[in-house]
Amino acid sequence: MGQRFRKINEKTNWYRIDLHLHTPASNDYLESNVSYLDILSKAEMCGLNIIAFTDHNTVAGIKALQKEISDLHFLETLKRIRPEEQRQLDEYRRLSEKILLLPGFELTATLGFHILGIFPPDTSLRELEHVLLSLRIPDHLLDEGATEVGATVDVLTAYRIINEAGGLVIGAHVNSSHGVALQGFDFGGQTKIAYTQDMHLHALEVTDLENKRRNNTANFFNGTKPEYPRRMHCIQGSDCHRLNRDPNDKNRLGVGDRITEVRLREPSFQALKELFLGNDFSKTRPFRATQAPFDHVMAARQQGTNIVQSFHETINRRGGSISAILCDVCAFANTNGGTIFVGLSSNPTQPVVGISKPSEAIELIKSEVEKKIMPPLDIHIERQETQGKKILQISVPMGEDSPYVIDENKVYVRDEMDTNLAVRDEIVALVKRNLKIKDLKIEPMSPSVEVIPPSEVESGQTALISPAEINELLISKPSSGELSTPHHLEPRTGVEIAFIEERKGKTYFSLRDLRNGDIVHNVTKKSARRLWQYAIMEYETGSLDAHKIEWQEDIGLWKKYKRGGQTRFDLVQRDTDGKLHVYYGVTYDGIHGPWQELLDKLGERVTVNEER
Repeated sequence: MGQRFRKINEKTNWYRIDLHLHTPASNDYLESNVSYLDILSKAEMCGLNIIAFTDHNTVAGIKALQKEISDLHFLETLKRIRPEEQRQLDEYRRLSEKILLLPGFELTATLGFHILGIFPPDTSLRELEHVLLSLRIPDHLLDEGATEVGATVDVLTAYRIINEAGGLVIGAHVNSSHGVALQGFDFGGQTKIAYTQDMHLHALEVTDLENKRRNNTANFFNGTKPEYPRRMHCIQGSDCHRLNRDPNDKNRLGVGDRITEVRLREPSFQALKELFLGNDFSKTRPFRATQAPFDHVMAARQQGTNIVQSFHETINRRGGSISAILCDVCAFANTNGGTIFVGLSSNPTQPVVGISKPSEAIELIKSEVEKKIMPPLDIHIERQETQGKKILQISVPMGEDSPYVIDENKVYVRDEMDTNLAVRDEIVALVKRNLKIKDLKIEPMSPSVEVIPPSEVESGQTALISPAEINELLISKPSSGELSTPHHLEPRTGVEIAFIEERKGKTYFSLRDLRNGDIVHNVTKKSARRLWQYAIMEYETGSLDAHKIEWQEDIGLWKKYKRGGQTRFDLVQRDTDGKLHVYYGVTYDGIHGPWQELLDKLGERVTVNEER
């Protein structure tokens, strides 16, 4: 089969890691009389396999540990070692066989953002201190372990320097104070995108990995957000500044109080780095000491079908299920990558069907992908188990040689929950992406509704336009002017009818994808895919009712409904020229800023319509 598929039979095991441990070398360490041997012993008690010392802007902790071991070894060589010292040295040796200790640091970058740099175990202290100097830690503060060290490098430069020095780059507690996810900071969106999507960043450490809310940090960075298309590996660490959890403050954790499990071929730095560089997100999970292990398949079912994951119950040639799987593989490769689960539906309330012969199923998928999808695509297939049944997980990367085709001429793309044949404009965009040609931004045009100025509205009236009048005014033609509504205020998913043309008695629609701003031209009602067809039908039936729009200043909610188990919104925005822009099928991933405020304000007042 060549090199198109990664090995699936390489033996792997789950290992426990805590990559954010402070030692007495950090000047804000909270306990006195804690030794480095105490920290290693506590790590063993917690069952940890890989740990990292990450003191503030210093490697003094690793230096002190190495010196202590070296001194004990020297005394042993001279045969002058005392019994207690011999016991300490023997314990160090024993623990070094059980626990991989990685050297590192927690950098305070410009503006106070914290970044973990973690390095191979054989990295010399001289190398590590050179990296810290490159990050502009003053040489006289190299051993201080202080959180404040003056003007260091900016976040993106720090990522690059640590990565180029061979280290793992992890955003520290990104959703908390000093985190690069910028929660609570009034920074521009582009800064947050850069800080969490940069190519030199390997993973994000979060403190809410098991939080059940829809927008926990891991879900936010799962690849469904249009402005955050790179899915990030999310882990958790203790960030401990003491040996044991403070009994009076549960937030002050001890060693191993917040553990991540990772599935590796061996407990090594290289295997850990390969995991973070890969796109199999089932190989990390929060460790649960007193519960059943985290089931990432069930977690995926809870999220449901979306732009980066799909579900198929069967894998048969008869009935076309293998063909549907291939279409998803092609679509994910052409869009944003993704994960395909085979052997179960997306509905978490339905029983798992399972795959009776997983080895044969894997070979079938391999054979079909190799035979039918071009150019060659490197996918990864693994067996997984959930609810006592074996299923398959197919990890598909975002392809670097798009467009990918099936049977030499069929190009598929992913459109939120659906896989669809690409139309001409989408194929052109894929070719341009592959050639790294920046697509010229065509400013979209929108159907508009003239709204009576507030000064002309009679007292007590909320709208003076009937549905029929709105429908008549929505018939628009192309114009050369720019939108008078700021693009950054639009929802980030869904579609807008950009403009409409009549040619030889036939109506053609141009639809703008709010996820990427691309316009697809020459869409007819017959050729439209599901969301496009819905938007066109809503437009043609004139169902927009100004009386039913819930307004908050210049934005409004028209409808809330469900399709495929996913909640969607039809939203309306009034621009500076008094025209209305209608955004159809917006998902939660596209809600931000004032739209979020609007939905929060309306809350339970909004009724979810039936599945459509």
